[in-house]
Amino acid sequence: MDSFELNKVIMAVLGTVFIVFSLSLISDSIYHSEDPKVAGYQIEVEENGSETAAAEETGPAYEPIEPMLASADVSAGEGVFRKCGACHSVDKGGANKVGPNLYGIVGAPIANHEGFSYSSALASYGEGKTWTYEELNGFLWNPKKYVDGTAMGFAGLKKAEERANLIAWMREQADNPEPLPGS
Repeated sequence: MDSFELNKVIMAVLGTVFIVFSLSLISDSIYHSEDPKVAGYQIEVEENGSETAAAEETGPAYEPIEPMLASADVSAGEGVFRKCGACHSVDKGGANKVGPNLYGIVGAPIANHEGFSYSSALASYGEGKTWTYEELNGFLWNPKKYVDGTAMGFAGLKKAEERANLIAWMREQADNPEPLPGS
């Protein structure tokens, strides 16, 4: 290949780069948009003072679990536990995973499983408390809202029936299951 042919190839490449760059500048000037003054969308919510105050007084928006435990489906609870099984085990004497082993959790002290390092938020929340049916219900509903600052990354179980089934199943994963409420 002589120098004339090489020059033609180089000029074709440079010409193409120049055209693409020029088109980019022209399209940017035609389709330019200003950055918004406030990032995101602002959603207007009408606040109803009495409903907001009532919700704050009664606590989180989850149903009491104790009445549902009597009719809970234990076998369905085992199916719900599959969502938890990636991070927790329920084998007697089993090892901790990403989360602690949950064998005998119902009625056990909160954040007190031997050999597991809990978040400081859950450890301070759980001082002197046990995993009652209502504590488990609230935590399983939405761990991050129930214990602010917990390291548990689970979004929670929004359906009360799923929580009741899971808690009933977890209750049976113990040497001496806790009595059901009202028993």
